[in-house]
Amino acid sequence: MKNTSLFETHVELGAKMVSFAGYNMPVSYSGIKAEHQAVREALGMFDVSHMGEFLVKGKNALDLLQYVTSNDVSKLEDGKVQYSCLPNGEGGIVDDLLVYRINEEKYLLVVNASNIEKDWNWINKHNRWGVELEDISENMSLLAVQGPKAVEVLQQLTKVNLADIAYYTFVIGDFAGVSDVIISATGYTGAGGFELYVPNADAKKVWDAVMEVGATHGILPCGLGCRDTLRLEMGFCLYGNDINDSTSPLEAGLGWITKFTKEFIDSERLQAQKANGLTKKLVAFEMQERGIPRQYYALMGESGDVIGEVTSGSESPSTGKLIGMGYVQTAHSKLGSNIWVDIRGKKVAAQVVKLPFYSKS
Repeated sequence: MKNTSLFETHVELGAKMVSFAGYNMPVSYSGIKAEHQAVREALGMFDVSHMGEFLVKGKNALDLLQYVTSNDVSKLEDGKVQYSCLPNGEGGIVDDLLVYRINEEKYLLVVNASNIEKDWNWINKHNRWGVELEDISENMSLLAVQGPKAVEVLQQLTKVNLADIAYYTFVIGDFAGVSDVIISATGYTGAGGFELYVPNADAKKVWDAVMEVGATHGILPCGLGCRDTLRLEMGFCLYGNDINDSTSPLEAGLGWITKFTKEFIDSERLQAQKANGLTKKLVAFEMQERGIPRQYYALMGESGDVIGEVTSGSESPSTGKLIGMGYVQTAHSKLGSNIWVDIRGKKVAAQVVKLPFYSKS
């Protein structure tokens, strides 16, 4: 098992540690609900240093990224970020990722921890342009500071005007006395905030500085437990749950990151799938009766026939509702459709709803 640079800090804070993607990671400190509400109402900080980072450099960097990713990287400008995925050549998804354009010949890819080696091998396999690739995952720490008070609190630690960093953009600047920090507005919680990319040697310095200035604003250290409930309330896909090697981006509702204005791995296959119509779709649903929909539970039609499967499910700390996502046959995917979840042999009613499950307004 690997440890992030902040492992000892998490232990000192009393975190409950679990094995995740080959790392010892904090799942919670003060409790998932308390941490969840801190992010929604004030501020929370996550250590997500297990994520992977690759640098893609050279004059043909764009050519490689255009081919291996589904979104149109040519639309990026310096300082902009793009959500995308790596199609697997068989209609599925190798991984979902973020693409940062540092400049015309330098990009940063941020990939899921469980897929670092898989993604690295996949991109290298298709690097017919001889683009320079560098895996910097082991050298970088990543802190996600999320919540409505993020700008107010973090502004005390940098001269960069954080209010000017729009969603899915980034700035490289000094932060908490550390130079060349990537400050990115790309959080996965729906609560606003920033992600901070720093060298491992500076991770504790930055963590401690953020905790200190956030202390009077209700900041809490947060674990992977509430990270999951926060992203689920927004309907954000989690690799290994809602998307994987056997689900297509179109089936997952990710048509908006699948651009047929260019040629990429699986572009013909996915265009054909779009033209022919989908047989299954990822839907969001709310339980109409008590019962938590767990991953892999069967989804059923009125007569009890299996129409799909739950991919993610939980109680929503923000709404108190029992919510889930899952794939169903297209005929059952319309908003308002009644479906049922097989919970330990009991048929429990649910209804297909519109995302997100939670909204501030």
